[in-house]
Amino acid sequence: MSDIITPELVTLDAPLGTDKQSVIRALAERVVAQGRARSAQELFDDAWAREQKDETGLPGGIGIPHARSASVTEPTLAFARLTPGVDFGAPDGPADIVFLIAAPEGADEAHLLVLSQLARSLMNNDFMSGLRSAQTPAEAVTLITDAITPAAAPAAAPAAAAPAATRAEARTATKTTKIVAVTACATGIAHTFMAADALTAAGAETEGVELIVEPQGSSGYKALPQSVIDDADAVIFAVDVDVREPQRFAGKPVVRAGVKRGIEQPKQLIAEALAASENPNAARVQGGGAAASASDAPVAQQSVGRRIQRWLLTGVSYMIPFVAGGGLLIALGFLLGGYEVTKNAANVIIQNSLWDLPTENITSSFGPVGQYLGSVAFMIGATSMGFIVAVLAGFIAYAIADRPGIAPGFVAGAVAVLMNAGFIGGIIGGLLAGFIAWWLGRFDAPRWLRGLMPVVIVPFLGSIFASGLMILFLGRPIAALMAALTDGLTSLAASGAGAIVLGVILGLMMCFDLGGPVNKVAYVFATTGLAAATQTNTTPYLIMAAVMAAGMVPPLAMALASTLLARKKFTPVERENGAAAWLLGASFISEGAIPFAAADPLRVIPASMVGGAITGGLSMLLSVQSFAPHGGIFVFFAINPFWGFALAIVAGTVVTALIVVALKGIGRSTQDAAVTEAAPAATVAA
Repeated sequence: MSDIITPELVTLDAPLGTDKQSVIRALAERVVAQGRARSAQELFDDAWAREQKDETGLPGGIGIPHARSASVTEPTLAFARLTPGVDFGAPDGPADIVFLIAAPEGADEAHLLVLSQLARSLMNNDFMSGLRSAQTPAEAVTLITDAITPAAAPAAAPAAAAPAATRAEARTATKTTKIVAVTACATGIAHTFMAADALTAAGAETEGVELIVEPQGSSGYKALPQSVIDDADAVIFAVDVDVREPQRFAGKPVVRAGVKRGIEQPKQLIAEALAASENPNAARVQGGGAAASASDAPVAQQSVGRRIQRWLLTGVSYMIPFVAGGGLLIALGFLLGGYEVTKNAANVIIQNSLWDLPTENITSSFGPVGQYLGSVAFMIGATSMGFIVAVLAGFIAYAIADRPGIAPGFVAGAVAVLMNAGFIGGIIGGLLAGFIAWWLGRFDAPRWLRGLMPVVIVPFLGSIFASGLMILFLGRPIAALMAALTDGLTSLAASGAGAIVLGVILGLMMCFDLGGPVNKVAYVFATTGLAAATQTNTTPYLIMAAVMAAGMVPPLAMALASTLLARKKFTPVERENGAAAWLLGASFISEGAIPFAAADPLRVIPASMVGGAITGGLSMLLSVQSFAPHGGIFVFFAINPFWGFALAIVAGTVVTALIVVALKGIGRSTQDAAVTEAAPAATVAA
């Protein structure tokens, strides 16, 4: 394992740039230069995506950007000692010791353990002092190799299990509080094991505490013995992802936090766990693991609005694959079977087969084969689309109550469809089911009943209460509201001026937050309407076309502005993002404009909204219809007329790009871009 780092991968006291972005890029380029990765850009993008989820700076002047990347060909460490340090987001200031940990997507367990051991070594003061005093790259490599080599042999045993036993023997206090902890981060390489070691060390220093940690790394994990968990007085979940097998901890008082808090504030977490062990009203791990979800970790700090937003977006994110797959299949059905395939598709697939093709009512230009295959594609797609409200409700409930909420949520969503309450009914049903499942899960059930709670009791009672409320009280009023809303929008879309106004509104919504809640409301409204569309009711097709066209404008406009119209007004990173935004925009992925909006929201978002409004209105004016809910220009066969769709997009894209370029020159010159251009090139010292 010694070749995981070589002197050529070490940089000592050389400038790599003034910000962490420059440092990560320079280290990624060094990895590629040594033939250990195929693309510096791809490795940088993966590491930067991880950095944006949670900064990797740690107390003590440490930065550990890391990623698992398809570009990496062999596990690699690139090390830099920076003078001066660069801010990586640590609370105590800049980092002067930086490791880029690069792992292949399919790295084997042994290599992942080596990388994990490096992360644990960073908690060792002697190791850090040695790195800061190393005179040559070879000396630094020797220090690092000595630190990581011993880790190649042992399995990923629970951190500090043996020290915990030793501490238990040494305790003189009459009362020992037993705590178990789980640590896990998104990549399972660095933070997981650093948090485990920090908690272990803090536990050793806390009188009257016996603490054992289960690090759940990407190289696997060794589960704590159930007897150890059963004897624990409290549990700490320092995680950024879901805890594996959370039901093992059911009923235990729990403290939840992100994995970085396990590194930076281990003593505070232990103190909170001690308090929870003595508090009968403390939060507890539910039988189905609702409390173990990583998404719950920051909930205590979130506002009510943010929590509701997270729940709704969770439901939408799980719903979109059903919409995209089903919608594209419906579009394929139209392509093969003609637009009248809907009239008899169910009978065709039931009564016919490839060996007994239909002979009557052929609407396909491809003849009986096209009629049959088109009917098959259409019915599969229609079936998929039929799930969307139930999936929306089920996973809203899941976001609130974890797995125990799924069954009540799905049932409530299906009842919403039964009551004609549409996606609004699905949202309300999902919220009801989630809250009821969460409330039921808070009961401190006897041990013999805990195993039945998530799989029998909660789904049973949750379904009765949530769906019962929908049927008895809420379904009909929501259905009436949906009918009024649908009728109003249909009548609005039926008139020339009204259709344009509707398109403008939808365009503004699609470009307001680029994949956020407002954008998703417009998209869900359009996609759920497709299920009710017919050849006599084409309004949903008009709405879908306006929504998709407007959603494509922001990334395409940013690509046009940053790569063609005004390159000098954008930073090199923005120009790189612009190159990628061409494909993202063409595919109808509005999030391709987020890097631009995040860096300059007051210019990018208003300009995008103007362009989106123009595109939405023009799409309605030209009566463009989209039979597919996703795909952008790649589903051209499902858009009619395609020339109108393209014209609307081009108009909105050009207007948005021109406005952005103009706004870049107001109140802000090209200074930001110039500063980045003038920054020293990443120099790597051997």
